[in-house]
Amino acid sequence: MDALIVGGGLAGLYCGRELARRGITFQILEASDGVGGRVRTDTVDGFRLDRGLQNYLSSYPEGRRVLDYAALDLRPFDRALGVWFGGKMHRLAAPTDEPLTALKSAFGPIGSLADKLAAAKLAAGVRGVPDEAADESTLEFLKAHGIGPRMLDRLFRPFLSAVFLERELSTSARFFRFVFRLFAEGRPSLPAGGMQAIPDQLAAALPPGSLRLNTAVSEISGTTVALATGERLTAKAVVVATDGPAAVGLCGGAIPPVRSNATATLYYAADAPPWAEPMLLLDGEGRGPVTAVAVPSAVAPGYAPAGQSLVAASVVGMPAEGDDELDRACRGQLSGWFGPAVGGWRLLRVYRIRHALPHHPAGALTPWERSVRVRAGVYVCGDHRDQGSINGAMTSGRRAAEAVAADLSR
Repeated sequence: MDALIVGGGLAGLYCGRELARRGITFQILEASDGVGGRVRTDTVDGFRLDRGLQNYLSSYPEGRRVLDYAALDLRPFDRALGVWFGGKMHRLAAPTDEPLTALKSAFGPIGSLADKLAAAKLAAGVRGVPDEAADESTLEFLKAHGIGPRMLDRLFRPFLSAVFLERELSTSARFFRFVFRLFAEGRPSLPAGGMQAIPDQLAAALPPGSLRLNTAVSEISGTTVALATGERLTAKAVVVATDGPAAVGLCGGAIPPVRSNATATLYYAADAPPWAEPMLLLDGEGRGPVTAVAVPSAVAPGYAPAGQSLVAASVVGMPAEGDDELDRACRGQLSGWFGPAVGGWRLLRVYRIRHALPHHPAGALTPWERSVRVRAGVYVCGDHRDQGSINGAMTSGRRAAEAVAADLSR
């Protein structure tokens, strides 16, 4: 065996794919009963529930290189956003996408006309800002580019909180510019069969026998991996492809600590959708606990059985209250938006994801890509080594495979 890969998420699967392409033998050791890591989909009463409110940006550079988009059957969200403010939903769109909508909202309450002109200028100019530009927090960057407090708190904060999973907008402006460009160049989408289709497609390309599920790793010593069962495996190279905190533990502290952003998602079954468009709705009032609401079945109908709708409510951070109390709080907020019908929604499941994304504060993405080499024969990959996204996870997996191949060829 040339290599052992600890973790069957996107980074580990893509690393394995790239090793196989180079003729390097490997085995992926995955602790759970399926591939995908955080990118998984469960089926509950005929509904497809992604583990957390997720989407796939069609402009991800790494995904464009390797994924079969036609097979994924990507279903796009609208480019427009809904913002709940002042007791009603306001629909916002860029002038290039929906000129009439943009004109109607020019003097609306989500921001001053000056804010909207500054936002349009920001959208047009951010594509030309190099990734090497001086870093600062996203909040500082937005303020420096003329975004006033009304638009900041009613649009940018809830939208970016849903993307970054943190409300202070302390995330690196380098990451904001990267994500903003991707949103401008592509569409947030859902695979018709759920987000699980992405790791399943990567896993299908692996050599037979190269994936072991329900195989937990307890320790790594040199290039020997100890399993929870007591079995020990040795290879020429070991790649740690877990979330950041788990990777720090398995690498014995040889990589810096990784801080994570958390989230909770509540999924509801509804007899009718609260709105018909495949659009994300944001809390522009900041009252919470829900930051963003989506109707996945309005984007990809296969997410719900015929005649029903799936509603996803996203909460930023890890709520302290239990599921029942959190459900009551979310229903109370959403009943103010959608009326008494919310009381009839059926709670399907609550997902609490403590390590949903690595936190990238200002300066953390310098350099843009962190080394995947830990020590002789040991490597690490995951979105915490690149950027907190599907693209970052896949890119790091490829980089780890390239490093393994280069070192084994010496």
